[in-house]
Amino acid sequence: MACLGSWPGQHGRLVRLVDAGQQPDVSALPAMQRRRLSRLARMAFHVAWPLAEARPQLPMVFASRHGETPRTLGILTDLAHNEPLSPTQFSLSVHNAIIGLWSIQRGDHSEMTALAGAGDGLENAVLEACGLLHDGAPAVLLVIAEEAPPELYAPFIDDVPFPYAVGLLLTLGDDWQLQLNRGDGASSEWPHALNLVRALCSDQPTLQHHWKSRQWTWSRNEA
Repeated sequence: MACLGSWPGQHGRLVRLVDAGQQPDVSALPAMQRRRLSRLARMAFHVAWPLAEARPQLPMVFASRHGETPRTLGILTDLAHNEPLSPTQFSLSVHNAIIGLWSIQRGDHSEMTALAGAGDGLENAVLEACGLLHDGAPAVLLVIAEEAPPELYAPFIDDVPFPYAVGLLLTLGDDWQLQLNRGDGASSEWPHALNLVRALCSDQPTLQHHWKSRQWTWSRNEA
């Protein structure tokens, strides 16, 4: 799991790497609350918590294309076997469960949004965050995370080669610009959010991402 801590600029960069076989560190939370978190939620909390520590109130945009697939499959399996369904498991499987848990744990009542984006969910999450910034938010926390799909889903989910989460602390500035045009192109073998991490860490001037007929171009503005 590769994790980027913050957008380049006045906040610097924090890159956190976790072995795919380890549970992400959420030791800042009480043990009772840690037990409620799925691996996907732990990954999201792991990258987000250090960015938010100094900001008691911080709007958040969470994006995941597939969400809590292991929990959902568990519920469907119980249903298929006529087993009683767990209300707790259901409540934690919905797409906005992670931001709900985040808000409760931090006592943060800021505006928060959960997006189920397609192959360009990252860009749509950035646009949502920019809207919050232009509405007056001094900073926005953006987290994009994906869990490795259960084996049953593997033939249908081919864009998550391993679990990952990326956290970005966004503020208003002119370091980067994002443009959308029509265009076709090959998709990267890497998850796009990790391509962005690589671009940020390598001072790469531009980055293109294609999804269906949409071509997103990230451009670093010259100093």
